[in-house]
Amino acid sequence: MKAFVAVVLSFLIVSPAVAEIEITEVTSPGGITAWLVPEPSIPFVSLEIRFKGGASLDLPDRRGATNLMVGLLEEGAGEMDAQQFAQASEELAARFKYSVYDDAVSVSAQFLSENQDSALALLRETLVAPRFDADAIERVRAQVLSGLRSDATDPDSIVGAAFDQVMFPNHPYGSRYEGTLESVSALTRDDIVAAWQGALARDRIYVSAAGDITPEAMAGLLDRLLGDLPATGRPQPPDIPVQASAGVTVIPFDTPQSVALFGHEGIGMDDPDFFPAYLMNVVLGGGGFEARLMTEVREKRGLTYGVYTYLATKDHAALVAGRVASANNRVAEAIQVITDEWAKMASDGVTQDELDQAKTYLTGSYPLRFDGNGPIAAILAGMQMDDFPIDYARTRNARIEAVTLEDVKRVAARLLKPEALRFVVVGQPEGLPDAAQVLPVPGQ
Repeated sequence: MKAFVAVVLSFLIVSPAVAEIEITEVTSPGGITAWLVPEPSIPFVSLEIRFKGGASLDLPDRRGATNLMVGLLEEGAGEMDAQQFAQASEELAARFKYSVYDDAVSVSAQFLSENQDSALALLRETLVAPRFDADAIERVRAQVLSGLRSDATDPDSIVGAAFDQVMFPNHPYGSRYEGTLESVSALTRDDIVAAWQGALARDRIYVSAAGDITPEAMAGLLDRLLGDLPATGRPQPPDIPVQASAGVTVIPFDTPQSVALFGHEGIGMDDPDFFPAYLMNVVLGGGGFEARLMTEVREKRGLTYGVYTYLATKDHAALVAGRVASANNRVAEAIQVITDEWAKMASDGVTQDELDQAKTYLTGSYPLRFDGNGPIAAILAGMQMDDFPIDYARTRNARIEAVTLEDVKRVAARLLKPEALRFVVVGQPEGLPDAAQVLPVPGQ
């Protein structure tokens, strides 16, 4: 059976053209909706379930509860303990993956068509009847605590936690979704059960699938799989604007190279200007070695091995942000160059050649994402969560192509604010302004 699964997976790396993907919307008798791409040529199905909310649903004094809960979903369910569940999954050649993010809990499943009923019954148990056994709780808790201790000595983890704290104080986004050593150590089984009931509910479900399954079969299994979950979960957290003002925040840390995150208020995916902003970001720092910041900071001045920017579109906040690492005695220069380029693009926009290259990069790479049933199912779930229409996969590249040079210039002037740019630096940076704010290492 395992060998057969390996053969099936080898066929699934063939990437279909996006234009050939036919997405069907199905609705169960109980009202659960799913998007499906039927592909009967290989007897294999990938299923993706997303629950909106994720770790942002944690209560303030129970940070890390959702993360710990998700880590326990496959550690025993129903009548099976962790070992029995693992054995049952292996016998069915079924793969289950449970993940948590700031705004979502993700459940991925892959199984052979002939084992569909048994695999889905096993998956159902993990969602509606997880055991949360005491020994499993302590085992997974120990793994989480070990990760947190390791992260406390990692500059990248430290700067990420500090950046979030500066940008989103007094909001779940402002602290690590894994929690802290103190909060995770204090979590009880009741906290984990409450996190499960709050996060895995029918009022926040998004479902997609790709593979050897018909729309009729898909509609029929949704209620069996998900119908016994609670009708409603914990309320979503409020929206929050970025709280930081311009300047530099330093977290002293003994390392020869400083790591910096930087950014300010961004733009949501529901904003009419999102696609011009997306293209602008590719030119600024999101397009690899062709991006302006790579040219100015790395190629011309040798200040870093890498610098990049991104649009962070969370459910309740948005950032335009980036990352750079540089030697302690050169990071101040890197920060100045980034700030100057930020201002230059805000005032001048991009050139036609830069825009054309960005369009070619984005439209050419998009079909490569659809490289099998698993990625297709994940993309479909993401489309639903982002409120994109069902034909988005077909129209996305046309939306990119429709952006004009004037659109990007207008949006760059609107979005990029060098006067609001905040840098958070971990290391022993030299030459930064005396007015730089200094914070302790988060969690210490």
